[in-house]
Order: sequence, then structure tokens, then C-alpha cells
Amino acid sequence: MTQLNNHNVGKLGSPIATPQYDRSAVTPGIVHIGVGGFHRAHQAMYLDALMNRGEALDWGIVGVGVMSDDKRMEQALAAQDHLYTLVVKHPDGRFEPRVIGSMVDYLFAPAATEAVIEQMADPQIRIVSLTVTEGGYNFHPVTGEFDLDNPQIRDDLAHPTQPSSSFGLVVEALVRRRERGIAPFTVMSCDNIQGNGEVAKRMFGAYAKARDTALGAWLAEEVAFPNAMVDRITPVTSAADISELSQRFDIEDAWPVVCEPFTQWVLEDHFPLGRPALEKVGVQLVDDVEPYELMKLRLLNASHQALTYFGYLAGYRYAHEVCQDPLFVDFLLGYMREEGSPMLAPVPGVDLEDYRMTLIERFANPQIKDTLARLCAESSDRIPKWLVPVIRQQLADGGEIKRSAAVVASWARYAEGIDEQGEPIEIVDRLKASLMQIAARNRTQPTAFVENREVFGDLADQPRFLAAYLAALTSLHERGARATLEDLVSSKGTQ
Repeated sequence: MTQLNNHNVGKLGSPIATPQYDRSAVTPGIVHIGVGGFHRAHQAMYLDALMNRGEALDWGIVGVGVMSDDKRMEQALAAQDHLYTLVVKHPDGRFEPRVIGSMVDYLFAPAATEAVIEQMADPQIRIVSLTVTEGGYNFHPVTGEFDLDNPQIRDDLAHPTQPSSSFGLVVEALVRRRERGIAPFTVMSCDNIQGNGEVAKRMFGAYAKARDTALGAWLAEEVAFPNAMVDRITPVTSAADISELSQRFDIEDAWPVVCEPFTQWVLEDHFPLGRPALEKVGVQLVDDVEPYELMKLRLLNASHQALTYFGYLAGYRYAHEVCQDPLFVDFLLGYMREEGSPMLAPVPGVDLEDYRMTLIERFANPQIKDTLARLCAESSDRIPKWLVPVIRQQLADGGEIKRSAAVVASWARYAEGIDEQGEPIEIVDRLKASLMQIAARNRTQPTAFVENREVFGDLADQPRFLAAYLAALTSLHERGARATLEDLVSSKGTQ
């Protein structure tokens, strides 16, 4: 067994691709907050590819963890000199392992607050990037306003030079750069939020303004926040993935990453201090990201929600199982064609029907083993951002909403915490307690779940939506997920 580290990486045999550059020559240019599987399968992979061309050696990544659980990541990566294995799993069973070397350091913020701030304040750092999940932007799901009542935010504002949140860390680093006459870095969001750069600008701006009004105005004027669309299915690394890597390829890697072959990154070209030449490794640099991000949010992300609760209730546990079932495929394609796609503007260079069919193929990849439990997690952050806008726009345009309403109903049924076989469901959501309490009243007060205005706003006041939602919820209770889908797929007409 070969322990993955700088000393041993040259000993790894074929077919394992390894860094073809001198890692000792790589210097930091990017600080990335929120180092998870997706970042390591996506942004870090693109930079590694660029470095393999002999370029961008001054754009090494320093990872930062802000959550208590990130201590494990710090330990795993430090033991491997910040190398890790990315395994691309092809549908035909072929594995494509590759060692990624673009990360040069990792800092655990709770134990190294000052080091994190000073790293970002270093003039060498020209980009601070983020994958902090949809919930990490601290905004209300209905109003979109920054939550100044969050206890962590209140504490950071009370002790601005010793912050713990990503907002406090980034803004304090920007303050120090301004005081030292160093131009501000670019803040680059890589999260699945519509207008992620604009959202980041508003949220970081709101924090800065709460700290100091003049600081908020300076940040809004001087700091760049480009929008981006990112895409690659990256399931949580399992113990089986670690074992499989060691058995197949004789690599001892504490935390590898597995992913699908498909990858896409569309990025607004707005980087005042420069950027890596990412276009050379397949990144699309554009003036306007919105058509691409709406396509992904309304089709891929919302379709994940469309398959996951119904699939789980019907007894499936993996996404590929669901998308190898013709009934679910018909339902998903119906959602994408009739509800998700009509609200999309033309997407330059993309055939939407090809994109829709490619999504089904990607979801059906049996090697990825993406769990429905992962896709069901944090629904209160996902449904309002990915699916509710589809419903609202379709209602406004007189379009079809029966499938979208049924997806909301399937979430309400899932949130009851018991599947159709009577087995408990482990709900993972920041609003778990309140959601389960409300969902417990689904049978006696069937409108209760969507009357939760903290999540849905006034959606329950829309008669056409409410009728479709109640019809689906009743069917789920009386006949189950599969029969409900059969009716939705076979029925005609608009609701």
C-alpha cells in the first residue's frame, strides 16, 4: 500500500495520473473557504489541469475550514501534503484516478483565526473563493435579507477582529488590506445560487455595513464578486470509496473524492487583480452567466428535488436507481419540458433537449451511487431557491405547475419522518424540528406545510398551486408515491 504524500507520489503506477509540475514551486494565489468534495472535484481540479500545462503556479489554493467538522479535513490533508485522489467514475464501470496537487495548505479557522485573516490579507492572494452551500450565505429564504440576528454574526460584529464566520473573516481581511494600501481580492462564489456573485456581494456588503457604514460603501464600490455556474455531481466520499481506491490502485488516501465524468464551469470574467487562464482548460468565460445558471438551477438542481423525495418514499435509496425506472424518467422529463424549461431564455451554445437527456444519463450513472439522503438534505435551503421560483413564474405565465406542486407535496410527506414501509427517515435540515412538527399535521391540517411563510412566503395563497399541492399530498397519503406519479405522468392538461 502506497501512502499518498509528496515523497511517494512519483511511485504511483499507471493508470494513476499525477501532477506533472514541481509542487514546491507552487505559491498561494487563492484562498478557498469550504473545502468539500465538490471544490476538490471542480475548481481545484481545473487549476491542477492548468498547472499540468506549466501555467498558473502562482495560483495555488489555501483551503480554509470554518465549521467544527472541518478539523477532520485539516488532519487528513496535512498527513498527505495536501494531495488527494480524484476518481472519475464512468457509467461503463471504468475508473479514472488522478492525484490533484493544486492545494498547498489548509487552515482550520476556529484554531487559526489570525492565520486565516493574515493569509487573505497577503498581497499574493488575489481571489477568495467560496463553496459554503446555499445555507452559508445567511439570508432569509423569502425576503432575501441578511440575517443580522444570527448569534454568530452578532458575536462577530461585537468582536470584528476575532471573527468566526466566513463573513467576519473575509471582511476583516479586506479591512486590513485597505489599511495597508493593498487592493482588495475578488470574492468568487461557486455555490448553487442564482446570481451567486450578486448574492455574495449583498450579504458580505450587509455585514460590512453593519460593522461600519463607510466600510459597507467601500466594499460595494471596490470589491469584485463575479457570478458563476458550476456543475459536477460529487457524492459524499464513503468508506467503500476509500477501500475501493486502495484495493484497485494500491493508494492509501484518507479522503479521496469521487465524481462523474461531466463537468462545467461558466464564469463571469471580472477579476481586477487577474485570474488563472482557466479558459485553457475548458472553463467558459462569459459576460453574462445568468442563462447558464438558470438552466442548471431550474433543470438539474430542481430535477434532483423532483426525483429524491418521491424516490425515497417509493423505496429507492440511490439516484441511479430512480433514473433507471421509466416511470420516474417520464416524470422528470415532463417536469423539465413542461415546467422548468418554459421559463428559460435561450442559452448560447446549448440545445436544451440534449441537455435534458444528458441530465437523465448523468443521474442514471450506476457508478456514482449518489444517495437520495444526500439530495434530500437541507431542503429548506434548496426548494425555495430552486423550485419555488419555477412555480411562481409558471403561475404568473399561466403555465403548468402540477409536477412542481407534487414535488413540494413529496417533500412535505418525506418531512413526516416515516417512509411508506413504516421505517424512520433521518431528516437532515437546519429547520428539522419545526418542519417535522408542521409535517406531523399533514393529515389533519393538509395546508399547514405550505403555510409556513418562513419557507414559502405567500405561495399557499395561490389557489391553483394549493389545489395541485393538496391533490398530490392526498394521493401520497392514500395511494403512495408510485401511484401518485403514475397519475401525474398519465394526466393531461394544465393545472
